[in-house]
Amino acid sequence: MRRQNPHELVERVVAGDRTALARLLSVVEQGGPPSALASSLVWPQGGQAYSVGITGAPGAGKSTLTDQLICLVRKSGDEIAVLAIDPSSPYTGGAILGDRVRMSDHFTDVGVFIRSMATRGHLGGLALAAPGAQRVLDAAGFPWIVIETVGVGQVEVEIAGAADTTVVVVNPGWGDAVQANKAGLMEIADIFVINKSDRAGAAEAQRDLEGMLDLSDIGHDEWRPPVVRASAATGTGIDDVWRAITDHRARITNDKSLKVRRGKRLRVELQVTMARLLEARVMERGHGAGFDRILDDVIARRTDPIAAAERLVAEMVTT
Repeated sequence: MRRQNPHELVERVVAGDRTALARLLSVVEQGGPPSALASSLVWPQGGQAYSVGITGAPGAGKSTLTDQLICLVRKSGDEIAVLAIDPSSPYTGGAILGDRVRMSDHFTDVGVFIRSMATRGHLGGLALAAPGAQRVLDAAGFPWIVIETVGVGQVEVEIAGAADTTVVVVNPGWGDAVQANKAGLMEIADIFVINKSDRAGAAEAQRDLEGMLDLSDIGHDEWRPPVVRASAATGTGIDDVWRAITDHRARITNDKSLKVRRGKRLRVELQVTMARLLEARVMERGHGAGFDRILDDVIARRTDPIAAAERLVAEMVTT
């Protein structure tokens, strides 16, 4: 139990202990009161990290691109942490793909920390514990945090609410830009990367994306998502991708929109957290003699389900 004490773990994490960091992330991922305590303890320690979301369809090359970006960050001397959001095992609930499978070249680099987290069936490809994990990595002193989402058959838009810069990875021949618009890509992307651009169709993909951006309602003073061609497998164009990321960071930092983005993110997180807490209370109150009496009234048609639910909620709020 002492090894899992959030107070002690947070102290060790802030001091640079990577073993404690892994344990604290496990506490956060498991949820419950220890996770809530850990979140409150790391909150005052953070606020300095910059997060980059890498999202895209399955097979787009997100992991390879992330691996190349790690190399660039490390060459600059900065440390970097990666949250790889993986599918859940149907048997254990854990991540199917692991830290050592992805980006194994960086396993012995003390300046790189890679953590796989399971989606646990959560729609949108983003683990429920990811925001808390980000705060832990922020408190650990990493200036860069990359969040790579699992591919689930369509591009996950939820990552846009969890990162400062969102990179959407597509491939030549991925489909027309109308489909991209329908999937919400045009709304969430800060940067488009056409990966595997050495293949046929890269120019057409870029033309389609640029055309859709021309038709969007982006103003002259707003950030227009650049469309960058790259080949993560060979390293071609990776410098351009990183330049686009740093340019976007500079832009939203200078015009103060980064603060606005983070404020919106916290607003959504507060709302979601409130909903979860209320849901937990509802499940607790969804049985017992009082609940059964109201249920009997519904069954006997002395009251309707909506009025019964309103009565139960009112009783819950007043107790």
